[in-house]
Amino acid sequence: MKLKRFLLRYYPPGLLLEYEKGGILKTKSIDLLDLSQDTNPEELLAEIRQAEPLITESRAEQVKQLIVRLQQKQSQLAHKRFCVSKELKAHILPLTNVAFDKSGSRFITGSYDRTCRIWDTASAKELHSLQGHRNVVYAIAFNNPFGDKIATGSFDKTCKLWCAETGKCFHTFRGHMAEVVCLAFNPQSTLVATGSMDSTVKLWHVASGEEAATLVGHTAEVLSLCFNSVGSQLITGSFDHTVAIWDVATGRCVHALRGHTAEITNVQFNWDCSLIVSGSMDRTSKLWDANSGQCVATLVGHKEEVLDVCFDLKGQLIATASADGTARVFSATTHQCLATLEGHSGEVSKICFSPQSSRILTASSDKTARLWDAQSGVCVQVLEGHTDEIFSCVFNYEGDTIITGSKDNTCRIWY
Repeated sequence: MKLKRFLLRYYPPGLLLEYEKGGILKTKSIDLLDLSQDTNPEELLAEIRQAEPLITESRAEQVKQLIVRLQQKQSQLAHKRFCVSKELKAHILPLTNVAFDKSGSRFITGSYDRTCRIWDTASAKELHSLQGHRNVVYAIAFNNPFGDKIATGSFDKTCKLWCAETGKCFHTFRGHMAEVVCLAFNPQSTLVATGSMDSTVKLWHVASGEEAATLVGHTAEVLSLCFNSVGSQLITGSFDHTVAIWDVATGRCVHALRGHTAEITNVQFNWDCSLIVSGSMDRTSKLWDANSGQCVATLVGHKEEVLDVCFDLKGQLIATASADGTARVFSATTHQCLATLEGHSGEVSKICFSPQSSRILTASSDKTARLWDAQSGVCVQVLEGHTDEIFSCVFNYEGDTIITGSKDNTCRIWY
């Protein structure tokens, strides 16, 4: 085996080793999820070298410098304050969702006005309006990390696949009997999964536009779904109170996760796909072992429905958003509540971590979004200006730009 080069992965922190074996170029990753400002680079280097024979003495200093660079990147933006850069009169009806491409140079907005629009982040100019749906465009996604395609799911029961460069529609996926409310590309960008109010999930071939499989098993609306990092499994959350783990290759349900006593609002894998978190209208979130399907912990404390849940990129923290107007931060290992985020005067419908895991962003019906310190739970900034509830909020990959989308028909870019 011969080491060719190192690649840095900033979020979550890690090193990618590109090496040659038997004339074939391969890669392996070294995850550094516990890396912090307090980490001693020399000690970490020694640990890495002990576990990885590819890193020889001649490469040691280079690896140490890469560790230092990763440490610097993780601490960036820790004290950044965001200012509204642009307000876009994005649509003639309320926005449903916003999403960035991997680089953050473009973002998309979906709306009740039946369109999805592509925007240039730096100039705030509209690049394309994706028209053709005959009802609300509710679910939207880029095929990151590639960013050359966009999928849109609509209340018209279809999903459409578009060229992100030209705005041309490649395919219209037809087959659902009710509204399409969630979707995702697999990591290879060869499949799109769509979840519907008809209780089914469908897999579609990106290249041909043909249906690959229908996943049948839920007995009520499918509201959320998520692929694992290699695309071999898909998880779905339903109003039938269950989460299902599906084998993508066969379309078979591997595990049905039972335990919630009300509708599931969101499901997500952690970074290494060993854990799944689910949020429910039963006021709890649950943590599940992705391999066995067993419930690991029930996260309690909210007084009303849990409307959104997410892991930080390192998979070490869980954030929950609730109709009780608060959000909470839990440890993914001890399952303890580390902080309660209090300050919103209306329900908190969306929550996400910054790529660095140091900040949490929440969106609320009180017309504000808020930034919180993930460790202390202190509100560090209120993002004000929208004139109606905020439905969607998202960080770009670097964590230095935020988009908020609102019922007031506008979205705001915050730098």
